[in-house]
Amino acid sequence: MQKLPKFSRLLLILPLFFLAGCNLVVMSPSGDIAAQQRDLIIVSTVLMLLIIIPVIFLTLFFAWRYRRSNTAANYAPEWHHSTRLEIVIWAAPLAIIIALGAVTWISTHKLDPYRPLDRIDAERAIPADTKPLTVEVVALDWKWLFLYPDLGIATVNELAAPVDVPISFKITSSSVMNSFFIPALAGQIYAMPGMQTRLHAVINKEGEYDGFSANYSGEGFSNMRFKFHGLNQQGFDAWVAQVKQRGTMLNRDAYLKLEKPSEKEPVRYYAGADADLYDAILNMCATPGKMCMNEMMHIDMMGGGGKESEENREKLTYDNRHADEGIVAPAATVPATGAPARSEPAESTDGNSMQNMPGMDMQHDGHSMPGMSNGGGPAPAQLNNNN
Repeated sequence: MQKLPKFSRLLLILPLFFLAGCNLVVMSPSGDIAAQQRDLIIVSTVLMLLIIIPVIFLTLFFAWRYRRSNTAANYAPEWHHSTRLEIVIWAAPLAIIIALGAVTWISTHKLDPYRPLDRIDAERAIPADTKPLTVEVVALDWKWLFLYPDLGIATVNELAAPVDVPISFKITSSSVMNSFFIPALAGQIYAMPGMQTRLHAVINKEGEYDGFSANYSGEGFSNMRFKFHGLNQQGFDAWVAQVKQRGTMLNRDAYLKLEKPSEKEPVRYYAGADADLYDAILNMCATPGKMCMNEMMHIDMMGGGGKESEENREKLTYDNRHADEGIVAPAATVPATGAPARSEPAESTDGNSMQNMPGMDMQHDGHSMPGMSNGGGPAPAQLNNNN
């Protein structure tokens, strides 16, 4: 065989340099949940390769075995059926699909992020008297706020937890959808405004790990990163003491300043935080004068507020909370902020603007859907028993 040119040989080994520089943290995690997810990836890949590899091999083998120059190969132009071959073709993929379905079913329940942990790792169960570490996570523009309600502290862009202690995360967002992701700890979990998602995980090795947002959320998304420290109990206690010593107070006013869009925020410590701050953020009423979502849901559950709920209209307008101050995320446009759109309104098939279509009432001071007043105001008319 003629030797390949030097340049061609370099091209063949070039992918190895890229693989050598990769940090395959997903395949080499430090937390039990992430390790189980890694195993699920491996098992699924192996099951699929049981079909893929033979198919690739047989494709190449048949192309070589029945090439035109091989006159010794059997030529059967009238052949059309083989029971044994049909059984292999259908039975093997069916068996793999059943196996993948069983693995998926079990893992979907076992690795449910809302499900409390039942073990520290593959060899150790969680002691009966173990209390999980509760961490409340808030995705801001463009930084992460972590509150430790049991410890009375809070941090920005830095998270820490003791090794082999279950962590119970409560996750939400202040404005737009984000994704909370620490690859070494567990899979990504979405953070959404007005909603709470959960994650239960545990870190099994000491170290410093990367955390970031895995969902594009605007101009500062690339720098929306933080460090997660896995510490022994003594190191974690020292970290908590450091936060309390160096931190300031995170009250409602401090939070509203922190909430404003900013990029490349440094690590910040708060020695204390308002006990009800996370609930206010979750219910979108951290700003004074706003009605909490759980209050509005209670009104709706009771049948609506009638005509009197008109006064709640301004209290329920959330999306333009910084517009009056001139502080707006660069990606935001109408109708949330009143900023001009970057493109013309979409045209319907008959040439009319989508904003002028029957039943579509889009106002510049908030979204308005059919059957609802703009700005997310009072409950629909059919819920207002007093009308």
